[in-house]
Amino acid sequence: MKLGSMNVPLSGMPFEAAMEYLASIGVEAVEIGCGGFPGKAHCDPEVLLNDSGKLEEFTAVLARYGLSISALSCHGNPVHPNKAVAEQADREFRSAVLLAEKLEVGVVNTFSGCPGDCPESRYPNWVTCPWPDDFGEILEYQWNEVLIPYWKDMAVFLNRHHVKAAFEMHPGFCVYGPESMLKLRAAVGDAVGANFDPSHLFWQGIDIPAAIIQLKGAIYNFHAKDCYIDPVNTGKTGVLDVKPYADEINRSWLFRTMGYGHDLNTWKQIVSTLRLCGFDGTLAIEHEDSLMSVKEGLEKAVAFLKEVIIREEPAEMWWA
Repeated sequence: MKLGSMNVPLSGMPFEAAMEYLASIGVEAVEIGCGGFPGKAHCDPEVLLNDSGKLEEFTAVLARYGLSISALSCHGNPVHPNKAVAEQADREFRSAVLLAEKLEVGVVNTFSGCPGDCPESRYPNWVTCPWPDDFGEILEYQWNEVLIPYWKDMAVFLNRHHVKAAFEMHPGFCVYGPESMLKLRAAVGDAVGANFDPSHLFWQGIDIPAAIIQLKGAIYNFHAKDCYIDPVNTGKTGVLDVKPYADEINRSWLFRTMGYGHDLNTWKQIVSTLRLCGFDGTLAIEHEDSLMSVKEGLEKAVAFLKEVIIREEPAEMWWA
């Protein structure tokens, strides 16, 4: 396994300065945003695909600091009911796939997307319960008329360019947990898999090691990000919380840096289960802790991960 980080929290720094800093604190691999919500501050596929000199400069910076690319990230909503939004997300994702192929990076992280409730919708509609029956009809439309056809078509493109799409299982989108991840994968094939981010699953009440086992063979990327669930606020309002992230003291849960939501033993079990299920890739820190600076959050996460990451191949079972 490798210790990695997303570049996005450092988007305000020049690319080389950001890479130098990450290498200096012990990061070995970077997950680089190149479109959609992660932005293109350090990596614009439209530029790098059309300017060999810029591409050479980009890869030279990474080589200079001994960093590899674990994945590219281009999170958007390619099935958004607003056609302009959907077309931009689709265009940016396809460019990210082409850049990944050129860089020999096997994975582009993204969202599954979420359609509206009918062709005339203006906004996405995330369904969270089965009744009244209207909601079942919405799901039927979203999955069978929009989501599955879109990703079936995209799977052809992905396979042609030898790249996998890894869905961040994120509430608000159709793929938000292991069950919905496997449902779409069953319909589309192994061109799609999971970008496993425990922070979004913790607050849904999902057991993380159990989910890793459920998704064995389908995990293409891993985000090292924690989540604190406030027992008092959750006891009053439950976990479906639409208060702004900045309203920390009143929220049911908060994204936290590693170790500030769950303890060392919890994360040791998570990492051990990843190894048990054959995932030996990068654990990429995603800093979204509103109670810490980027520098402190990243450095605390690196120190924490050094305690839990498993780097070497297992020894032979001399005792068995």
